[in-house]
Amino acid sequence: MKNKSSQKENGKKEPFPNPSEKTAIVIGATGLVGYQLVQLLLTNSSFRKVKVFARRTLSISSPKLEAHIVDFEEIDSWKEALTGDVLFSAMGTTRRKAGSKQAQFRIDHYYQHACAKAAAENGVPVLVLVSSVGANSKSRLFYPRIKGLLEKDVCELPFQHAVIIRPGPLYGPRPEKRTGEVLGMMFVRLMNRFGIMKRYRPIHGSEVAKAMIRSISVLTRRKMVWSDLDLFELARQRDAG
Repeated sequence: MKNKSSQKENGKKEPFPNPSEKTAIVIGATGLVGYQLVQLLLTNSSFRKVKVFARRTLSISSPKLEAHIVDFEEIDSWKEALTGDVLFSAMGTTRRKAGSKQAQFRIDHYYQHACAKAAAENGVPVLVLVSSVGANSKSRLFYPRIKGLLEKDVCELPFQHAVIIRPGPLYGPRPEKRTGEVLGMMFVRLMNRFGIMKRYRPIHGSEVAKAMIRSISVLTRRKMVWSDLDLFELARQRDAG
């Protein structure tokens, strides 16, 4: 892996001219991972501003927080505000909550891709996207297919760096109960005890949020993918500076 000095020697542009004064952009801030992410960013000294774009108000306040209540169907009316150093994209829903496959695709793919496209056009150099273990644009299964398609499409945008985070089943505080997810997680944990399905090891939302922030300190390639045990190790590393 190449370090920062080797990137400079090869003539690559540094993504953060002022590493200790970064501006973060967050979409999906009201979800399990996004909410934890915003809290961590607000206490991280290397970020001077955290710009949140959400459909409803966050129950968080900070001088560093710049909150925008937006309609993702009307992104053209506010896309010019998607400026900063890193776009953290953590939006996602379930088919049951969305109401249909079409509605889930619009939230999980269209909204995030539209925001990423606008951010890239506005000169944001780095994207960090929460995807999912098993993401595959050619999968026969709907959920991993839309995640794979989103990965493919955002990586074609002109970011200097695109970081893909592929966690297994997520757990942590949620406003609603997801009985199916809880039962599924119990099964996966049982399998993990026997050394089976390790790539689907459950991970807490706060650990994913930590990994997202820390991933920007190891931007050694244009596209980087973090999953499986590497994701847990990344979350345990020191904070990005």
